[in-house]
Amino acid sequence: MKKAVVCSSLEPQFNRQDIEVLSTQTVYDGFFKMVKYRLRHKLFAGGWSGEFERELFERGHAAAVLPYDSKRDQVVLIEQFRVGAMAADCQPWQLEIIAGMLDHDDESPEQVVRREATEESGLVLGKTKKISRYLSSSGGCSEVLDIFVSEVDSRLAQGIHGVASESEDIRVHVVSRNQAYQWLESGKIENAATIIALQWLQLHYQCLQQA
Repeated sequence: MKKAVVCSSLEPQFNRQDIEVLSTQTVYDGFFKMVKYRLRHKLFAGGWSGEFERELFERGHAAAVLPYDSKRDQVVLIEQFRVGAMAADCQPWQLEIIAGMLDHDDESPEQVVRREATEESGLVLGKTKKISRYLSSSGGCSEVLDIFVSEVDSRLAQGIHGVASESEDIRVHVVSRNQAYQWLESGKIENAATIIALQWLQLHYQCLQQA
C-alpha cells in the first residue's frame, strides 16, 4: 500500500527541471499541430515515473475580450458557428466574447483583442483591463488564453462581421449585463472564456461603473 503524502505547503513541489523529455514527434501539421511526447517525471512519493507517451494538441495561444458599456450596463457578445460545439452535440452557433489567435511572436494579447474587436464587431476598444490567464485544457492542449474587459460604446455595436477569407460569419448582440448573466446561469452560454469573463464582470461591474 502506498503511503499517503501530506501537502504542507502551497508552493509547487516540482517545476520544469523535474521533467525529462526523451523525444518529440510531429504526427500532424495542418491548420493546427499534433505532437507526440515521450517523457518521464519525478513522483510525489519519490523517484521517477516510467517512460510514457502523450499526444499534445498545439493550436497556439489566444486572447479574448468582453466589451462592456459601463454607462448603459450592457455587454457585447458575438454569435458564430463552431465545429467543436457541433461535434460535441452542443449548440453549433455559440454565444461568445470576442477572441482571436496570436498570429506573431511579437504580438501582445492586448493587440490581438483590439484587432479582433474591429474584425468581429466593428468596435474600437477603449481602456482595457486584464481579467485572467488560463490553460484551455492542460491535459492535452498547450493553448493559453488571456482574457480582458474593455470599455466600449455599445450603441456602435451592430450588424454582421468577420473575415471572409477565414470563412467567418459573425453576428453581434448587445444585451444587458443581467441578461447575459442569466444566459450563463441557464446554460445557454457554453464557451469557457465567456463564462469566466461574465462571472468576473458580475463580481466587479460596480468598480468599472465608478471608474
